Formats: sequence, structure tokens, C-alpha cells
Amino acid sequence: MVKASREFQVFVKPAGSICNLDCHYCYYLKKKHLYPKSESFRMPEGILEEYIVQHIDASPEQVIRFSWHGGEPTVLGLDYFRKIVALQHKHQPANRRIANGIQTNGILLDEDWCRFLTTEGFVVGLSLDGPQEMHDRYRVTKDQKPTHEQTMRGYKLLQQHQIDCDILCVVHAHNVRHPTQVYRFFKQINAQYVTFLPLVEPQPDVEGGVSSRTVPAEAWGAFLCTIFDEWMSQDIGRVKVQIFEEASRTAFNQDHSLCIFRPTCGNVPVIEHNGDFFSCDHFVDIEHNLGNIQETPLVELLESPEQRAFGQAKLETLPRYCRACDVRAMCNGGCPKNRFLRTPDGEAGLNYLCAGYKRFFSHCRPFITEVAAVWSRQSSEPQMPVAQAANARSRPKTGRNDPCPCGSGLKYKKCCLVK
Repeated sequence: MVKASREFQVFVKPAGSICNLDCHYCYYLKKKHLYPKSESFRMPEGILEEYIVQHIDASPEQVIRFSWHGGEPTVLGLDYFRKIVALQHKHQPANRRIANGIQTNGILLDEDWCRFLTTEGFVVGLSLDGPQEMHDRYRVTKDQKPTHEQTMRGYKLLQQHQIDCDILCVVHAHNVRHPTQVYRFFKQINAQYVTFLPLVEPQPDVEGGVSSRTVPAEAWGAFLCTIFDEWMSQDIGRVKVQIFEEASRTAFNQDHSLCIFRPTCGNVPVIEHNGDFFSCDHFVDIEHNLGNIQETPLVELLESPEQRAFGQAKLETLPRYCRACDVRAMCNGGCPKNRFLRTPDGEAGLNYLCAGYKRFFSHCRPFITEVAAVWSRQSSEPQMPVAQAANARSRPKTGRNDPCPCGSGLKYKKCCLVK
């Protein structure tokens, strides 16, 4: 049985781009037009089972991870997801575990959904853009009504059922001006894990142009710096912020877990409702449709020269300006979908968010470097997440004449202080 040569994560779209909301900035709603003759965007059971079998067969890891996306996957109904789990159990190999994640707007969640998610151990990603006024600006129903109250009802149900929940907050031109308010709102609702996703909407008719909703690059950097400073002073170990975790990985010589910051990409493809395979969630178009799992096995599509070339192009097209950047290891040029500006010397391929990322990564790097140094002196396992390592940094400082915290029995000044 052939396995993929690297870890992968598939964003599978069992309902295609169908959604019960009409979020103004959603880039995936328009993907419906790729299938003008479709009568239904519900993935048929035959394709669903074929996908599950192929995903299990291709996965090289002990834990086989599935990621259910949309559109809005919960529009398929709870019985559809009961079928998903039944099919997974049917084909689950001995001595291997299956883990599921689902990204949702939370509107359709109820007690039955939450009991199911709890029983089956789903991790839930919930789209929530901050306090009510900021969330409701763009996240609306089909008849343009606000959704914050409904989303919060779903979130509270997830909390009541103690379901692991990751908040996904789109940062746009409005809420980016209120970093403290946004972050404190998430703390107030006891969010444990937060991902900030910058909104970038290119205007194809204007070189370097973006929509009025797009987050300004400099403001994005200021947003992250402001939140980082509060997190560093108050919330280490209490709140996990994805980009802070990613920034720390370079200090501990770890590869990035997030595709946008890796040197190459291409291991987070999409499977659409009819089995079509696309290179990436942000490149669901005719050019990047590499085949269909009913005709070509998933593992062959993952390993195909076209998919490899797609991922390698991220590195090969990185401008000289980026290659020489002080914080390149933290960024690696960012997501290719945002690399539509020119560098100061006129080379194509600069990320629209470059100024913001450079400001943030430069801002947080001294702290992360210090944390790594402290942990390497006080732990036999230096490669740890920043929140864990920072707890060591935040302990009372060791005096020169105190016993060294490494346990050597020597005074600090005679031991690790001079290393």
C-alpha cells in the first residue's frame, strides 16, 4: 500500500461552497460557479466512502486526520456526519487512530450536534470576528442580517459540552484598528486558542490594488504587536495565539506547522464535493484542478509532479529582497496568494502583508530568542512551544549567588550564568 511521502491535510468540501451565510468577504462562495450544471453539492455517499478509504490509505502518520470544510459543512445535517464516522470506523486500520476537525460558523449547532462532536472527539474551528459590531459588519445571513448572537449561542454550547474549540478571526480594515478590544473580547469569552487571519482581496484590474475591506499591511503589523505585548505580559500559558506559536518555532529549530510560513507548500489541497482535487484552498480554479479521486488515487495526486511544482514554486519565486530579509525564517514570503506586489528594486512577488509581518516578527524576535535561551539552560527538552518556554522565563530571576536552576549544585554565577 503506497503512502504519501510527507504529512498532508486535505480540506474536504462535502457540501462544496454551499453555505447558510453570505459573508461579504468569503472567497469560497463564488466557487459554486465552477459547477454550473450541478443539481446538488452534497458529496454522494459513494464518493465520500472512496475519499475516506483513499485518505486512510495515503496517510503516513499514526493518527489519521480529517478536516471538514466548506462552505458550511453543517448544512449537510448531523446524519451525514454520523455516516462519515461510520465509514471511518468501517475502514479504520488496527492500531491507528482517526481524528476529525470541522470548520463552522456555529449557526446550526445544537445539543444533538454537540453531543455527537463530544462523543466522536471532533475539534471545532469557529469563525468569530470579535465583538458584535466588528463581527456583524461582514458576517451576515442571506438576507443580510447580523449573526453574532447566533454564533455566540453556538460557541456557548461548545463550551458547555467541553469541546475543543479554535477561534478563527478574520482581521479586516475595520477590526484591525481595535486590537486591544478584539483580543480582550476573546479573553472575556475564555477562548483558549485564537487564529488571526488577515483579509487580503486583490483588485485584478489595478496592479497592487486591494479592496476597501482589505487589512492595511502596516496596520496588520501594529495589530499583532499590540496583542503580543498584552499576551506576553498577562496571558502566557492561558491563551494560545497561532501566529505567536509559529513565530517561536524557529527559535527551537522546529519546522513551521502552518503552510503559509513554510519554505514550500502544497500539502494542504482541497477535495470538492464531486471528488475534484485542487492544489490549495486559495487556488480552487480550473488551472489548479489536477484530477479527480474517482479516476486518480489521492496519493498519486498528492505526489504528482504538478502538485510538487505548485509547492516548490513558493520557494523558487521568492524575491531576492525576501531571501536577504532578517526575518525570512519566520515568514518565508507568506502565502503565494498574497505575493502580488513588487519589491523596492522592482522584482515581482513581494507579499502584500510584508511590511506588517516584518514589523511583527522583528518585534517579537528578541523575546522568543530570550525564551529559547532560558529554556535551553533549564530544560533537557529545549524544543517546546513558546508559551511553555516562556513560563520558564517568567519565573523569578535567579540571583548570582543563588543555586543554579539547572540542578548542578553550583552557584548560578559559577554555572549557567557564564555559559
